[in-house]
Amino acid sequence: MSEPEEKLQGEQRDSTKKKKKEKRSGKKKKKEKKEQEEEEQQVEEEDESECVVLRGIFKLGKKSHDVLLTRTRLTWTPITPETPTGEACVVQPGVVLLQDVYAVKVKRRRAIGQQSGGAVLGVALFCCKRRGKRLEEDTLHLHNASSEHTHTWYNTLKELLAGFSSRPRYLKVFINPSSHKKEAVHIYRDHVAPLFKMADVRTDITVTERKGHALSVMKECKLDEYDGVVCVGGDGSVAELCHAVVLRAQLDADSPEKPVKPVLPLGIIPAGSTDVVSCSVHGVRDPVTAALHIVLGHLQQVDMCSFSSLGQLVRFGFSAMFGFGGRSLALAEKKRWMPSSRRREYALVKTLAKLRPEDCQLSFLPVKMSKKNLFEHRDQTQDQEPEGEETWTTNQGLYLNISIMSIPCLSPHTPQGLAPNTRLANGSAALIAVGNTSRSEFIKHLKRYSSSSGQFSFSFVETHAVSAVRIRPRALTGWSEEESEEDGDSKTSPIIQSEGAAFPWNIDGELVEIANEVLIRVHPRLITLYGEEVDEAEMTVSCSCI
Repeated sequence: MSEPEEKLQGEQRDSTKKKKKEKRSGKKKKKEKKEQEEEEQQVEEEDESECVVLRGIFKLGKKSHDVLLTRTRLTWTPITPETPTGEACVVQPGVVLLQDVYAVKVKRRRAIGQQSGGAVLGVALFCCKRRGKRLEEDTLHLHNASSEHTHTWYNTLKELLAGFSSRPRYLKVFINPSSHKKEAVHIYRDHVAPLFKMADVRTDITVTERKGHALSVMKECKLDEYDGVVCVGGDGSVAELCHAVVLRAQLDADSPEKPVKPVLPLGIIPAGSTDVVSCSVHGVRDPVTAALHIVLGHLQQVDMCSFSSLGQLVRFGFSAMFGFGGRSLALAEKKRWMPSSRRREYALVKTLAKLRPEDCQLSFLPVKMSKKNLFEHRDQTQDQEPEGEETWTTNQGLYLNISIMSIPCLSPHTPQGLAPNTRLANGSAALIAVGNTSRSEFIKHLKRYSSSSGQFSFSFVETHAVSAVRIRPRALTGWSEEESEEDGDSKTSPIIQSEGAAFPWNIDGELVEIANEVLIRVHPRLITLYGEEVDEAEMTVSCSCI
Protein backbone atom coordinates (compact mmCIF):
# COMPACT_ATOMS: atom_id res chain seq x y z
CA MET A 1 0.00 0.00 0.00
CA SER A 2 1.36 3.41 -0.95
CA GLU A 3 2.11 6.12 1.55
CA PRO A 4 -0.75 8.49 0.41
CA GLU A 5 -3.28 5.64 0.74
CA GLU A 6 -2.08 4.79 4.24
CA LYS A 7 -2.30 8.45 5.20
CA LEU A 8 -5.85 8.69 3.80
CA GLN A 9 -7.00 5.59 5.70
CA GLY A 10 -5.44 6.94 8.89
CA GLU A 11 -7.31 10.22 8.47
CA GLN A 12 -10.57 8.31 7.89
CA ARG A 13 -10.03 6.26 11.07
CA ASP A 14 -9.28 9.40 13.06
CA SER A 15 -12.40 11.04 11.63
CA THR A 16 -14.58 8.04 12.58
CA LYS A 17 -13.14 7.96 16.11
CA LYS A 18 -13.74 11.69 16.47
CA LYS A 19 -17.38 11.35 15.37
CA LYS A 20 -17.98 8.46 17.80
CA LYS A 21 -16.37 10.46 20.58
CA GLU A 22 -18.54 13.50 19.79
CA LYS A 23 -21.62 11.27 19.69
CA ARG A 24 -20.78 9.77 23.08
CA SER A 25 -20.03 13.20 24.46
CA GLY A 26 -23.39 14.46 23.16
CA LYS A 27 -25.25 11.57 24.78
CA LYS A 28 -23.38 12.15 28.03
CA LYS A 29 -24.27 15.83 28.02
CA LYS A 30 -27.96 15.05 27.32
CA LYS A 31 -27.96 12.53 30.18
CA GLU A 32 -26.32 14.99 32.56
CA LYS A 33 -28.78 17.70 31.52
CA LYS A 34 -31.73 15.36 32.11
CA GLU A 35 -30.39 14.34 35.54
CA GLN A 36 -29.87 18.00 36.43
CA GLU A 37 -33.45 18.85 35.42
CA GLU A 38 -34.78 15.93 37.49
CA GLU A 39 -32.73 17.07 40.50
CA GLU A 40 -34.00 20.64 40.13
CA GLN A 41 -37.58 19.37 39.89
CA GLN A 42 -37.07 17.22 42.98
CA VAL A 43 -35.60 20.17 44.90
CA GLU A 44 -38.57 22.31 43.84
CA GLU A 45 -41.00 19.62 45.06
CA GLU A 46 -39.13 19.34 48.37
CA ASP A 47 -39.09 23.11 48.77
CA GLU A 48 -42.82 23.20 48.05
CA SER A 49 -43.53 20.42 50.56
CA GLU A 50 -41.23 22.05 53.14
CA CYS A 51 -42.90 25.44 52.73
CA VAL A 52 -44.05 26.65 56.16
CA VAL A 53 -47.82 26.28 56.49
CA LEU A 54 -48.16 27.60 60.05
CA ARG A 55 -45.87 29.11 62.65
CA GLY A 56 -46.72 29.79 66.26
CA ILE A 57 -45.64 29.70 69.88
CA PHE A 58 -46.63 26.79 72.13
CA LYS A 59 -45.48 25.52 75.48
CA LEU A 60 -43.96 22.05 75.57
CA GLY A 61 -43.63 21.17 79.23
CA LYS A 62 -42.74 24.40 81.00
CA LYS A 63 -40.81 26.07 78.17
CA SER A 64 -42.08 28.13 75.25
CA HIS A 65 -41.17 26.85 71.80
CA ASP A 66 -41.20 28.24 68.28
CA VAL A 67 -43.27 25.65 66.36
CA LEU A 68 -43.15 25.30 62.56
CA LEU A 69 -45.59 23.21 60.52
CA THR A 70 -44.89 22.16 56.91
CA ARG A 71 -46.80 19.72 54.75
CA THR A 72 -44.57 16.83 55.88
CA ARG A 73 -43.34 17.61 59.39
CA LEU A 74 -43.70 19.59 62.59
CA THR A 75 -40.62 21.04 64.29
CA TRP A 76 -40.19 22.89 67.56
CA THR A 77 -37.27 24.88 68.94
CA PRO A 78 -36.99 26.26 72.48
CA ILE A 79 -37.13 30.05 72.71
CA THR A 80 -34.00 30.96 74.68
CA PRO A 81 -32.74 34.42 75.64
CA GLU A 82 -29.40 35.61 74.35
CA THR A 83 -26.35 35.20 76.55
CA PRO A 84 -24.64 38.32 78.02
CA THR A 85 -22.09 38.08 75.24
CA GLY A 86 -24.87 38.31 72.64
CA GLU A 87 -24.43 34.75 71.46
CA ALA A 88 -27.55 32.62 71.10
CA CYS A 89 -27.49 29.04 72.33
CA VAL A 90 -27.60 26.51 69.50
CA VAL A 91 -30.37 24.01 70.25
CA GLN A 92 -31.28 21.03 68.11
CA PRO A 93 -34.98 21.32 67.14
CA GLY A 94 -37.44 18.50 67.86
CA VAL A 95 -39.09 16.87 64.84
CA VAL A 96 -42.11 14.67 64.22
CA LEU A 97 -43.05 13.54 60.72
CA LEU A 98 -46.73 13.85 59.84
CA GLN A 99 -46.58 10.36 58.31
CA ASP A 100 -46.12 9.10 61.89
CA VAL A 101 -49.07 11.10 63.29
CA TYR A 102 -52.39 9.23 63.29
CA ALA A 103 -54.62 11.60 65.28
CA VAL A 104 -54.88 15.17 66.53
CA LYS A 105 -57.20 16.41 69.29
CA VAL A 106 -57.99 19.70 71.04
CA LYS A 107 -57.01 19.58 74.72
CA ARG A 108 -59.54 21.02 77.20
CA ARG A 109 -59.82 21.46 80.95
CA ARG A 110 -62.96 19.74 82.20
CA ALA A 111 -64.50 19.24 85.61
CA ILE A 112 -65.22 15.76 86.92
CA GLY A 113 -68.20 14.36 85.06
CA GLN A 114 -68.16 17.07 82.37
CA GLN A 115 -68.60 15.44 78.94
CA SER A 116 -68.15 18.40 76.60
CA GLY A 117 -66.90 21.98 76.48
CA GLY A 118 -64.23 23.27 78.81
CA ALA A 119 -61.39 25.74 78.54
CA VAL A 120 -59.01 25.20 75.62
CA LEU A 121 -55.50 24.16 76.66
CA GLY A 122 -53.88 23.44 73.28
CA VAL A 123 -53.39 20.62 70.77
CA ALA A 124 -52.35 16.99 71.31
CA LEU A 125 -50.71 15.01 68.48
CA PHE A 126 -50.89 11.22 68.74
CA CYS A 127 -48.05 9.57 66.87
CA CYS A 128 -45.96 6.42 66.80
CA LYS A 129 -42.31 5.96 67.59
CA ARG A 130 -40.12 3.02 66.65
CA ARG A 131 -38.37 0.85 69.19
CA GLY A 132 -36.64 -1.83 67.15
CA LYS A 133 -39.38 -3.50 65.11
CA ARG A 134 -42.11 -2.38 67.48
CA LEU A 135 -44.28 0.68 66.93
CA GLU A 136 -45.28 2.38 70.18
CA GLU A 137 -47.81 5.06 70.98
CA ASP A 138 -46.50 8.52 71.78
CA THR A 139 -48.12 11.91 72.40
CA LEU A 140 -46.89 15.43 71.74
CA HIS A 141 -48.64 18.13 73.81
CA LEU A 142 -48.65 21.69 72.44
CA HIS A 143 -50.08 24.09 75.05
CA ASN A 144 -51.67 27.41 74.07
CA ALA A 145 -54.71 28.92 75.81
CA SER A 146 -55.89 30.86 72.72
CA SER A 147 -59.00 29.12 71.34
CA GLU A 148 -58.67 30.73 67.90
CA HIS A 149 -54.96 29.91 67.62
CA THR A 150 -55.50 26.32 68.77
CA HIS A 151 -58.41 25.64 66.40
CA THR A 152 -56.46 27.06 63.44
CA TRP A 153 -53.68 24.57 64.11
CA TYR A 154 -56.13 21.74 64.80
CA ASN A 155 -58.04 22.25 61.53
CA THR A 156 -54.84 22.57 59.49
CA LEU A 157 -53.35 19.43 60.99
CA LYS A 158 -56.59 17.50 60.36
CA GLU A 159 -56.56 18.64 56.74
CA LEU A 160 -52.93 17.56 56.25
CA LEU A 161 -53.55 14.15 57.85
CA ALA A 162 -56.59 13.62 55.59
CA GLY A 163 -54.20 13.83 52.64
CA PHE A 164 -52.75 10.38 53.42
CA SER A 165 -54.99 8.42 51.07
CA SER A 166 -53.81 4.96 52.14
CA ARG A 167 -55.17 5.40 55.67
CA PRO A 168 -58.47 3.58 56.24
CA ARG A 169 -61.65 5.26 57.47
CA TYR A 170 -64.00 2.26 57.63
CA LEU A 171 -62.89 -1.33 58.30
CA LYS A 172 -64.55 -4.72 58.27
CA VAL A 173 -63.21 -6.58 61.33
CA PHE A 174 -63.34 -10.35 61.93
CA ILE A 175 -62.56 -11.64 65.43
CA ASN A 176 -62.00 -15.33 66.18
CA PRO A 177 -62.87 -15.71 69.89
CA SER A 178 -61.51 -19.29 69.98
CA SER A 179 -57.98 -18.60 68.75
CA HIS A 180 -55.04 -19.67 70.97
CA LYS A 181 -55.93 -18.85 74.61
CA LYS A 182 -59.30 -17.33 73.59
CA GLU A 183 -57.83 -13.85 74.06
CA ALA A 184 -58.75 -12.33 70.67
CA VAL A 185 -61.77 -10.36 71.96
CA HIS A 186 -59.76 -9.10 74.93
CA ILE A 187 -56.81 -8.12 72.69
CA TYR A 188 -59.07 -6.21 70.31
CA ARG A 189 -61.05 -4.45 73.05
CA ASP A 190 -58.04 -3.41 75.15
CA HIS A 191 -55.31 -2.71 72.58
CA VAL A 192 -56.81 -2.20 69.12
CA ALA A 193 -60.25 -0.59 69.50
CA PRO A 194 -58.90 2.47 71.43
CA LEU A 195 -56.37 3.16 68.64
CA PHE A 196 -59.05 2.84 65.95
CA LYS A 197 -61.31 5.20 67.90
CA MET A 198 -58.51 7.72 68.42
CA ALA A 199 -57.73 7.68 64.67
CA ASP A 200 -61.44 8.13 63.81
CA VAL A 201 -61.59 4.73 62.10
CA ARG A 202 -65.09 3.25 62.05
CA THR A 203 -65.49 -0.53 62.27
CA ASP A 204 -68.04 -3.19 61.40
CA ILE A 205 -67.28 -6.19 63.62
CA THR A 206 -68.12 -9.86 63.05
CA VAL A 207 -67.26 -12.35 65.80
CA THR A 208 -66.87 -15.69 64.03
CA GLU A 209 -68.76 -18.67 65.41
CA ARG A 210 -67.27 -21.57 63.45
CA LYS A 211 -64.59 -22.50 60.93
CA GLY A 212 -65.55 -21.10 57.54
CA HIS A 213 -67.76 -18.34 59.00
CA ALA A 214 -65.48 -15.53 57.79
CA LEU A 215 -65.38 -17.07 54.30
CA SER A 216 -69.19 -17.22 54.08
CA VAL A 217 -69.54 -13.62 55.31
CA MET A 218 -66.93 -12.37 52.82
CA LYS A 219 -68.80 -14.02 49.96
CA GLU A 220 -72.04 -12.21 50.84
CA CYS A 221 -71.18 -8.78 52.29
CA LYS A 222 -70.91 -5.55 50.31
CA LEU A 223 -67.25 -4.54 50.27
CA ASP A 224 -67.62 -1.22 48.41
CA GLU A 225 -68.13 0.77 51.60
CA TYR A 226 -65.01 -0.52 53.36
CA ASP A 227 -61.41 0.66 53.06
CA GLY A 228 -59.91 -2.56 54.34
CA VAL A 229 -60.45 -5.87 56.14
CA VAL A 230 -58.95 -6.80 59.53
CA CYS A 231 -58.45 -10.25 61.03
CA VAL A 232 -57.99 -10.71 64.80
CA GLY A 233 -56.85 -14.29 65.32
CA GLY A 234 -54.14 -16.88 64.75
CA ASP A 235 -52.65 -18.42 61.64
CA GLY A 236 -55.81 -20.42 60.89
CA SER A 237 -58.02 -17.33 60.91
CA VAL A 238 -55.52 -15.39 58.79
CA ALA A 239 -55.29 -18.23 56.27
CA GLU A 240 -59.08 -18.41 55.95
CA LEU A 241 -59.49 -14.66 55.52
CA CYS A 242 -56.61 -14.29 53.03
CA HIS A 243 -58.18 -17.07 50.97
CA ALA A 244 -61.60 -15.41 51.30
CA VAL A 245 -60.37 -11.97 50.19
CA VAL A 246 -58.69 -13.32 47.03
CA LEU A 247 -61.58 -15.67 46.27
CA ARG A 248 -64.09 -12.81 46.59
CA ALA A 249 -62.05 -10.68 44.16
CA GLN A 250 -62.00 -13.61 41.75
CA LEU A 251 -65.79 -14.03 42.00
CA ASP A 252 -66.43 -10.28 41.57
CA ALA A 253 -64.27 -10.23 38.43
CA ASP A 254 -65.97 -13.39 37.11
CA SER A 255 -62.54 -14.94 36.56
CA PRO A 256 -62.74 -18.61 37.61
CA GLU A 257 -59.40 -19.56 36.02
CA LYS A 258 -57.12 -16.63 36.86
CA PRO A 259 -56.56 -15.16 40.37
CA VAL A 260 -57.49 -11.48 40.71
CA LYS A 261 -55.78 -8.98 43.00
CA PRO A 262 -58.20 -7.75 45.71
CA VAL A 263 -58.81 -4.01 45.97
CA LEU A 264 -59.03 -4.01 49.77
CA PRO A 265 -55.88 -4.49 51.90
CA LEU A 266 -55.92 -6.93 54.81
CA GLY A 267 -54.74 -6.10 58.33
CA ILE A 268 -53.64 -8.81 60.77
CA ILE A 269 -53.87 -8.42 64.56
CA PRO A 270 -51.90 -11.35 66.04
CA ALA A 271 -53.85 -13.38 68.58
CA GLY A 272 -52.51 -16.89 67.97
CA SER A 273 -49.66 -19.06 69.17
CA THR A 274 -47.22 -18.58 66.25
CA ASP A 275 -48.63 -15.82 63.98
CA VAL A 276 -46.30 -16.48 61.06
CA VAL A 277 -47.89 -14.09 58.55
CA SER A 278 -48.14 -11.30 61.14
CA CYS A 279 -44.47 -11.71 62.09
CA SER A 280 -43.50 -11.67 58.41
CA VAL A 281 -45.06 -8.23 57.83
CA HIS A 282 -44.56 -6.71 61.31
CA GLY A 283 -41.41 -8.39 62.63
CA VAL A 284 -43.03 -8.89 66.03
CA ARG A 285 -46.14 -10.44 67.60
CA ASP A 286 -47.59 -7.25 69.04
CA PRO A 287 -51.22 -6.07 68.57
CA VAL A 288 -50.32 -2.39 69.07
CA THR A 289 -47.65 -2.53 66.34
CA ALA A 290 -50.13 -4.23 64.01
CA ALA A 291 -52.88 -1.69 64.76
CA LEU A 292 -50.52 1.25 64.19
CA HIS A 293 -49.48 -0.16 60.80
CA ILE A 294 -53.19 -0.22 59.92
CA VAL A 295 -54.17 3.29 61.08
CA LEU A 296 -51.03 4.77 59.47
CA GLY A 297 -51.82 3.03 56.16
CA HIS A 298 -48.52 1.16 55.77
CA LEU A 299 -49.17 -1.09 52.76
CA GLN A 300 -47.05 -4.05 51.64
CA GLN A 301 -47.57 -6.09 48.45
CA VAL A 302 -47.23 -9.83 49.13
CA ASP A 303 -46.91 -12.88 46.88
CA MET A 304 -49.42 -15.71 47.30
CA CYS A 305 -49.73 -19.29 46.07
CA SER A 306 -52.67 -21.20 44.68
CA PHE A 307 -52.97 -24.87 45.69
CA SER A 308 -54.93 -27.13 43.37
CA SER A 309 -55.45 -30.86 42.90
CA LEU A 310 -56.79 -32.54 39.77
CA GLY A 311 -57.63 -29.15 38.28
CA GLN A 312 -59.70 -28.05 41.29
CA LEU A 313 -58.64 -25.12 43.50
CA VAL A 314 -58.02 -26.23 47.08
CA ARG A 315 -57.21 -22.78 48.46
CA PHE A 316 -54.96 -19.73 48.26
CA GLY A 317 -52.16 -19.40 50.80
CA PHE A 318 -48.56 -18.47 51.56
CA SER A 319 -46.86 -21.71 52.55
CA ALA A 320 -47.21 -25.48 52.54
CA MET A 321 -45.38 -28.46 54.05
CA PHE A 322 -45.60 -32.05 52.89
CA GLY A 323 -44.14 -34.94 54.88
CA PHE A 324 -42.82 -34.18 58.36
CA GLY A 325 -44.54 -30.77 58.55
CA GLY A 326 -47.92 -32.20 57.59
CA ARG A 327 -47.71 -35.24 59.85
CA SER A 328 -46.63 -33.26 62.93
CA LEU A 329 -49.54 -30.82 62.43
CA ALA A 330 -51.97 -33.72 62.10
CA LEU A 331 -50.80 -35.04 65.50
CA ALA A 332 -50.91 -31.56 67.09
CA GLU A 333 -54.53 -31.08 65.94
CA LYS A 334 -55.54 -34.12 68.00
CA LYS A 335 -54.21 -32.52 71.19
CA ARG A 336 -56.07 -29.21 71.08
CA TRP A 337 -56.73 -29.49 74.81
CA MET A 338 -52.99 -29.07 75.49
CA PRO A 339 -51.33 -25.65 75.83
CA SER A 340 -50.03 -24.58 72.42
CA SER A 341 -46.31 -24.83 73.26
CA ARG A 342 -46.70 -28.26 74.84
CA ARG A 343 -48.87 -29.47 71.97
CA ARG A 344 -46.28 -28.34 69.44
CA GLU A 345 -43.42 -30.07 71.27
CA TYR A 346 -45.46 -33.25 71.72
CA ALA A 347 -46.22 -33.43 67.99
CA LEU A 348 -42.58 -32.82 67.04
CA VAL A 349 -41.23 -35.54 69.35
CA LYS A 350 -43.93 -38.04 68.36
CA THR A 351 -43.40 -37.46 64.63
CA LEU A 352 -39.61 -37.68 65.01
CA ALA A 353 -40.01 -41.01 66.82
CA LYS A 354 -41.89 -42.39 63.80
CA LEU A 355 -39.87 -40.51 61.19
CA ARG A 356 -40.25 -41.94 57.71
CA PRO A 357 -39.79 -40.51 54.22
CA GLU A 358 -42.41 -40.02 51.51
CA ASP A 359 -41.82 -41.61 48.10
CA CYS A 360 -42.91 -39.00 45.59
CA GLN A 361 -42.18 -37.25 42.32
CA LEU A 362 -41.16 -33.61 42.77
CA SER A 363 -41.37 -31.27 39.76
CA PHE A 364 -40.69 -27.53 39.77
CA LEU A 365 -40.24 -24.49 37.55
CA PRO A 366 -37.02 -22.69 38.57
CA VAL A 367 -36.99 -18.92 38.20
CA LYS A 368 -33.23 -18.45 38.41
CA MET A 369 -29.97 -20.25 39.10
CA SER A 370 -30.31 -21.83 42.50
CA LYS A 371 -28.07 -23.41 45.03
CA LYS A 372 -28.60 -27.14 44.60
CA ASN A 373 -27.28 -29.88 46.83
CA LEU A 374 -27.69 -33.25 45.16
CA PHE A 375 -28.72 -36.23 47.22
CA GLU A 376 -25.90 -38.76 47.33
CA HIS A 377 -27.78 -41.54 49.10
CA ARG A 378 -31.05 -41.90 47.20
CA ASP A 379 -32.02 -42.85 43.69
CA GLN A 380 -32.63 -39.70 41.69
CA THR A 381 -33.43 -39.07 38.08
CA GLN A 382 -33.56 -35.65 36.51
CA ASP A 383 -35.05 -34.89 33.19
CA GLN A 384 -36.51 -31.91 31.40
CA GLU A 385 -40.26 -32.13 30.86
CA PRO A 386 -41.55 -29.57 28.37
CA GLU A 387 -45.05 -28.20 28.99
CA GLY A 388 -45.78 -25.45 26.52
CA GLU A 389 -43.19 -22.77 27.16
CA GLU A 390 -42.57 -24.08 30.67
CA THR A 391 -39.65 -26.42 31.34
CA TRP A 392 -40.16 -28.48 34.45
CA THR A 393 -37.32 -30.08 36.38
CA THR A 394 -38.36 -33.43 37.85
CA ASN A 395 -36.79 -35.39 40.72
CA GLN A 396 -37.90 -38.81 41.92
CA GLY A 397 -37.04 -40.16 45.36
CA LEU A 398 -37.61 -40.26 49.10
CA TYR A 399 -38.21 -36.99 50.99
CA LEU A 400 -38.59 -36.41 54.72
CA ASN A 401 -40.11 -32.98 54.19
CA ILE A 402 -40.91 -30.63 51.31
CA SER A 403 -41.68 -26.95 51.99
CA ILE A 404 -42.98 -24.35 49.54
CA MET A 405 -43.07 -20.78 50.89
CA SER A 406 -43.80 -17.52 49.10
CA ILE A 407 -42.96 -15.48 52.25
CA PRO A 408 -40.06 -15.86 54.72
CA CYS A 409 -42.41 -17.30 57.40
CA LEU A 410 -40.86 -15.46 60.34
CA SER A 411 -41.87 -16.39 63.88
CA PRO A 412 -40.53 -16.13 67.44
CA HIS A 413 -39.28 -19.73 67.06
CA THR A 414 -37.48 -19.05 63.75
CA PRO A 415 -36.50 -15.34 63.80
CA GLN A 416 -34.95 -15.41 60.31
CA GLY A 417 -37.80 -17.50 58.95
CA LEU A 418 -38.33 -20.98 57.59
CA ALA A 419 -37.44 -19.56 54.16
CA PRO A 420 -34.90 -16.79 54.82
CA ASN A 421 -33.84 -16.61 51.15
CA THR A 422 -37.20 -15.39 49.87
CA ARG A 423 -38.99 -12.04 50.28
CA LEU A 424 -42.57 -10.87 50.58
CA ALA A 425 -42.87 -9.68 46.98
CA ASN A 426 -40.04 -11.08 44.84
CA GLY A 427 -42.35 -13.05 42.56
CA SER A 428 -41.04 -16.48 43.57
CA ALA A 429 -41.34 -19.09 46.29
CA ALA A 430 -38.64 -20.99 48.17
CA LEU A 431 -38.69 -24.74 47.60
CA ILE A 432 -36.86 -26.59 50.38
CA ALA A 433 -36.61 -30.34 49.83
CA VAL A 434 -35.16 -32.50 52.61
CA GLY A 435 -34.12 -35.93 51.37
CA ASN A 436 -34.00 -39.20 53.27
CA THR A 437 -31.39 -39.21 56.03
CA SER A 438 -30.88 -40.38 59.60
CA ARG A 439 -33.00 -39.07 62.45
CA SER A 440 -30.00 -37.44 64.12
CA GLU A 441 -29.03 -35.53 60.96
CA PHE A 442 -32.61 -34.41 60.41
CA ILE A 443 -32.78 -33.09 64.00
CA LYS A 444 -29.56 -31.12 63.40
CA HIS A 445 -31.22 -29.57 60.34
CA LEU A 446 -34.31 -28.60 62.39
CA LYS A 447 -32.26 -27.12 65.24
CA ARG A 448 -30.44 -24.72 62.92
CA TYR A 449 -33.69 -22.91 62.05
CA SER A 450 -33.58 -21.23 65.46
CA SER A 451 -29.98 -20.06 64.91
CA SER A 452 -28.65 -17.56 62.40
CA SER A 453 -27.88 -19.86 59.47
CA GLY A 454 -26.65 -23.24 58.30
CA GLN A 455 -29.95 -25.11 57.99
CA PHE A 456 -29.39 -25.62 54.24
CA SER A 457 -25.72 -26.62 54.40
CA PHE A 458 -26.47 -30.36 54.57
CA SER A 459 -25.93 -32.69 51.63
CA PHE A 460 -29.49 -34.01 51.92
CA VAL A 461 -31.10 -30.54 51.65
CA GLU A 462 -31.62 -28.68 48.39
CA THR A 463 -33.19 -25.28 47.84
CA HIS A 464 -34.62 -23.63 44.73
CA ALA A 465 -36.34 -20.39 43.86
CA VAL A 466 -39.43 -21.49 41.92
CA SER A 467 -42.58 -20.18 40.28
CA ALA A 468 -44.47 -23.49 40.42
CA VAL A 469 -44.19 -26.89 42.12
CA ARG A 470 -45.95 -30.19 41.50
CA ILE A 471 -45.82 -33.00 44.08
CA ARG A 472 -47.09 -36.43 43.09
CA PRO A 473 -46.95 -39.04 45.91
CA ARG A 474 -46.13 -42.53 44.62
CA ALA A 475 -47.14 -44.53 47.70
CA LEU A 476 -50.84 -45.09 48.22
CA THR A 477 -50.71 -45.59 51.99
CA GLY A 478 -51.26 -41.93 52.83
CA TRP A 479 -52.38 -41.00 56.35
CA SER A 480 -53.70 -44.32 57.62
CA GLU A 481 -56.71 -44.71 59.87
CA GLU A 482 -54.55 -46.44 62.50
CA GLU A 483 -52.23 -43.44 62.77
CA SER A 484 -55.10 -40.96 62.84
CA GLU A 485 -56.95 -42.78 65.64
CA GLU A 486 -54.10 -44.14 67.75
CA ASP A 487 -54.16 -41.13 70.05
CA GLY A 488 -57.90 -41.23 70.65
CA ASP A 489 -60.86 -39.53 69.09
CA SER A 490 -60.54 -35.90 68.12
CA LYS A 491 -63.18 -33.24 67.78
CA THR A 492 -61.05 -31.46 65.21
CA SER A 493 -60.92 -32.53 61.59
CA PRO A 494 -59.04 -31.30 58.52
CA ILE A 495 -60.70 -28.58 56.52
CA ILE A 496 -60.62 -30.81 53.42
CA GLN A 497 -61.00 -34.58 53.53
CA SER A 498 -60.50 -37.02 50.69
CA GLU A 499 -62.09 -40.42 50.30
CA GLY A 500 -59.70 -43.33 50.87
CA ALA A 501 -55.99 -42.84 51.50
CA ALA A 502 -54.89 -39.22 51.88
CA PHE A 503 -51.74 -37.34 52.79
CA PRO A 504 -51.70 -34.63 55.47
CA TRP A 505 -50.61 -31.19 54.25
CA ASN A 506 -49.77 -28.21 56.43
CA ILE A 507 -51.06 -25.21 54.45
CA ASP A 508 -50.60 -21.97 56.41
CA GLY A 509 -50.92 -23.90 59.68
CA GLU A 510 -54.17 -25.57 58.59
CA LEU A 511 -54.49 -29.34 58.17
CA VAL A 512 -55.56 -30.34 54.66
CA GLU A 513 -55.81 -33.98 53.56
CA ILE A 514 -55.26 -34.61 49.84
CA ALA A 515 -54.96 -38.01 48.19
CA ASN A 516 -53.71 -36.95 44.77
CA GLU A 517 -50.98 -34.77 43.28
CA VAL A 518 -50.88 -31.09 44.25
CA LEU A 519 -49.94 -28.19 41.97
CA ILE A 520 -48.68 -24.98 43.61
CA ARG A 521 -48.29 -21.80 41.58
CA VAL A 522 -46.86 -18.47 42.75
CA HIS A 523 -48.89 -15.34 41.97
CA PRO A 524 -46.71 -12.21 42.40
CA ARG A 525 -48.09 -9.43 44.61
CA LEU A 526 -51.55 -10.97 44.66
CA ILE A 527 -52.58 -9.49 48.01
CA THR A 528 -51.90 -6.25 49.93
CA LEU A 529 -51.31 -6.47 53.68
CA TYR A 530 -50.93 -3.70 56.24
CA GLY A 531 -47.27 -3.84 57.27
CA GLU A 532 -43.78 -3.60 55.81
CA GLU A 533 -40.84 -5.73 54.66
CA VAL A 534 -38.81 -7.05 57.62
CA ASP A 535 -35.65 -9.17 57.65
CA GLU A 536 -35.92 -10.77 61.07
CA ALA A 537 -38.49 -11.31 63.81
CA GLU A 538 -38.04 -10.82 67.53
CA MET A 539 -37.09 -14.08 69.23
CA THR A 540 -39.15 -14.34 72.41
CA VAL A 541 -39.53 -18.12 72.83
CA SER A 542 -37.46 -21.21 72.16
CA CYS A 543 -38.27 -24.87 71.66
CA SER A 544 -36.50 -27.22 74.10
CA CYS A 545 -38.02 -30.48 72.85
CA ILE A 546 -35.10 -31.22 70.50
